[in-house]
Amino acid sequence: MILPNFSLATTWIDLSLSIILGAFLIFVVYRMINRHFVLIYAIANFLLLVLSWLFNFQLLNTLLIIITTATITLTFFINISRIRPFILSAAKTRPIFSFRSSKKPVEKVFDRQAFYKKVKETVMALSKQKIGALLTFEKNMLLTEAIKTGTMVNAPFSAELVMTIFYPGTRLHDGAIVIRGNEILAASVYFTPTTKPLTGKYGSRHRAAIGVSELFDAVTVVVSEETGRISVAYRGELQTVTIDTFLRVFEESMLETLEDIN
Repeated sequence: MILPNFSLATTWIDLSLSIILGAFLIFVVYRMINRHFVLIYAIANFLLLVLSWLFNFQLLNTLLIIITTATITLTFFINISRIRPFILSAAKTRPIFSFRSSKKPVEKVFDRQAFYKKVKETVMALSKQKIGALLTFEKNMLLTEAIKTGTMVNAPFSAELVMTIFYPGTRLHDGAIVIRGNEILAASVYFTPTTKPLTGKYGSRHRAAIGVSELFDAVTVVVSEETGRISVAYRGELQTVTIDTFLRVFEESMLETLEDIN
């Protein structure tokens, strides 16, 4: 009968490391992929890894480490577009000990339902007149760095102002407007367009909308200048909507949190 090898202190260290590694693998696949068969595989691999350390199965342990490392690496690169918002969110968190103010902008209280209806009316007007537009609505991840490429506006959101900004020939009609709360923070903001291949004909506005949604949790509304078609970009995906479905899709995207992405 093979008994566990507890004679060396390093055994416990190795066991602890294997538990941490296994737990991390389970966390990654559960939060980022959420597929039951992958979760079962991760748990089985984790248990085998622990047992291999307990019974000193060195060859099996080496193979499991290679498999675990490869699994984590593949999981990361395959789901990079979904993991990126978590990484950026953590990177933007200020250090615990800092001499600078760590206070976030105070969120102003406003009637969200009334604001969303105002957004719908604005988008309908842009679509009807076929005025190309790019409206990015900030959520939890601040777009402070991105708006540096644009012009500060700091004005209440209104259909008249949005129509004026995007009217062809005006100084700020190119680029996007960024909305924080119910105020237009900046205009003529340029985002890095997505590099992934797209099916169908999409212009620079659509690619920019997808690009910013891959990096931030913002919701971006695109109005096509050629057809008046309305699209909503969120979490790296672009969804074409109609006037009847716009408000529902927009509200759902705005209310969704990172905890809901499973």
